[in-house]
Amino acid sequence: MSVDRVDRALPHGITLACRETGAPGRPSVMFLHGFPEGAFIWDEVMQRIAPHARCVAPNLRGYERSSAPAAVEAYRAKHLVADIAALISTIGAPLDLLVAHDWGGAVAWSLAAQRPDLLKGLLIVNAPHPATFLRELRDNPAQQAASAYMNFLCRPDAAQLLAADDFARLWPFFTGMGGDAWLDAATRDRYRDVWLHGLDGALNYYRASPLRPPLAPGDAIHSLVLPREHVTVRVPTVVLWGDADIALPPALLDGLEAFVPQLRVQRVAGATHWLIHDRPDLLSSTVVGLLDRA
Repeated sequence: MSVDRVDRALPHGITLACRETGAPGRPSVMFLHGFPEGAFIWDEVMQRIAPHARCVAPNLRGYERSSAPAAVEAYRAKHLVADIAALISTIGAPLDLLVAHDWGGAVAWSLAAQRPDLLKGLLIVNAPHPATFLRELRDNPAQQAASAYMNFLCRPDAAQLLAADDFARLWPFFTGMGGDAWLDAATRDRYRDVWLHGLDGALNYYRASPLRPPLAPGDAIHSLVLPREHVTVRVPTVVLWGDADIALPPALLDGLEAFVPQLRVQRVAGATHWLIHDRPDLLSSTVVGLLDRA
């Protein structure tokens, strides 16, 4: 089944460029990508599950042809959550399943905590819950070292540095984290197509967030408090976690059940941060299985 491109204009003035497939009337599934990717990464999974579901994968604000406000403040969590809440309402709430990876997962965790009425189920793929991420970034030297790249991405000249020499500093985000097996020439071309629309929108996610390794005693992360009632997710949740993720070590799963009462964690041996590319068959079968049980 083909994947269509559909621009979804939202009531608050943001347009999200979406990729969509599947039959109307089927259960609805939305897919949220992370950095430095785009909605196209979900195509293979969406095509596999299209007979079972109506699938929508937006390019998040700041990516590809979606709206990309210039101000860093426009990428704070409340605005990112508002985008996806409005998109779900546009296609029909409640969503049967929200599937999210990396930064898309950060948005999904917040959405599920704040608007549980908008979704029936949540599937997280290697994306840390904000409470455990805060703990590990603040207190765990291993996580601080693994996430040190985040401070580079906040530099005002990061977009120019990343784009130089055919994105020479971006490819290692994949090749340095187990991506050699799937990052072929055709896939590189698809990433170039996304990145040539500009990188500052994607980088503004990092600039707008206090969740990054501390560089000084006065950094915001030292005083940041996330009230439990604001980050508790009461939606049934499955977490797929590639245990070979070097950017997000499995310690981020420790204590997760305190914030997600209806939780099932499936650790995937040998899978990397890029589990979507590593194990599309596993991801697809997991989505279908969750829809069948809904």
